[in-house]
Amino acid sequence: MAIRVAIVDDHAIVRAGLRMVLESDPDLEVVGEADTAAGAIRLVCDTVPDVALVDINLPDESGLRVVEEIRKNQPGVRLIVLSVHDDREIVRESVRIGANGYVRKDTTPADLRAAIRAVYSGDAFFSPTVARSLAEALREQPATGAVTLEGLTVREREVLAGIARGLQNKEIAAELKLSLRTIEGHISRILDKKNLSNRVELALDVRERRHD
Repeated sequence: MAIRVAIVDDHAIVRAGLRMVLESDPDLEVVGEADTAAGAIRLVCDTVPDVALVDINLPDESGLRVVEEIRKNQPGVRLIVLSVHDDREIVRESVRIGANGYVRKDTTPADLRAAIRAVYSGDAFFSPTVARSLAEALREQPATGAVTLEGLTVREREVLAGIARGLQNKEIAAELKLSLRTIEGHISRILDKKNLSNRVELALDVRERRHD
């Protein structure tokens, strides 16, 4: 079954380019396009895609506002922010409100398709420069949410180790011979114990601390 993708960008030529990149892959299906924030919210409500690509700069509202509204009303939709910028405060805010990925518009077609597959599978994806900006922001925040092994069960530590190695949720599930839902449950409990907002912060934080 193809991954269903919605495209949100106010430039027709950009939407056309994105559509061409996605439709060249038989595993991806474009379910619709929107060029405004209001149109994006309607599109997602009408089509309920698996993944929505959302431009951060829209004529009537910030793309971050769109992400926030979609996350609130359609929590199952995975969200990737598209931008020409990698300002770390904007990236940090996108993660805080629920974006699963943040991709620069100068990324390669292969990386964009990889980003869609990653977030669809329950993982995070950030363009390299974006990931560095976010990691710096996380390092500078108070360490109250630092990922350590203290307070984690043996199984939670195994899941955390998989995340530190860069494995996707489905790969961790296969390695530990558990269901994907079980892995997601362990991650949810780790987030609660470590006072982190989502898997994106967890993945970046644990990888950074592994290299400290």
